[in-house]
Amino acid sequence: MATTHPDVTAAGGALQARGAAGDRQLFEELAARHYRQAYHIAYRMPGSHADAEDLVQEAMIRAFTSFHRYRRDLPFVNWLYRIIVNLRIDDLRRKPKAWFESVEEMGGLAELPDLDSDPADLVLAQEIDTTLQKALLALPTEFRTSVILCDLEGLSYEEIATVMKCSIGTVRSRIHRGRAQLRRLLGVGIPNK
Repeated sequence: MATTHPDVTAAGGALQARGAAGDRQLFEELAARHYRQAYHIAYRMPGSHADAEDLVQEAMIRAFTSFHRYRRDLPFVNWLYRIIVNLRIDDLRRKPKAWFESVEEMGGLAELPDLDSDPADLVLAQEIDTTLQKALLALPTEFRTSVILCDLEGLSYEEIATVMKCSIGTVRSRIHRGRAQLRRLLGVGIPNK
């Protein structure tokens, strides 16, 4: 017998008995609870707030229309991540490859300000975020997605393997290679000559 994931149980165990109306209410509760996480993962993929909003909106629509296929014994957020990753991959396949002279030509690298922070901290945080985002965008899609899911979203290797539909060994390899490329791009751990 399959158990229900805590996401679903916490959102309303009684909802499961209500049928379609309960499914809609359950979806709305889960979507609201995980929207911010979905946005953060979507933002780190294309690197643009507008593209991230579009990606999350499309993912939520896709999740809602196929919510009947969501397995209640698995975390909703992992299922949503898989939809976001698939949509981003589909989007990349449809778009012609763009060539840039430099990373600075890519738009959407600004971050929303934290209004509770000191202005000097904001400037420093924005510089760090911009530098990190440029480096992330320079990684191949598989490496970037693996590193984002592991290091920024905190997913386990097993969860990443499920989301990306690959083996745990492949996940480990992509994370290791992605981190190595990030260190090189950021100039971290490279001895001065």
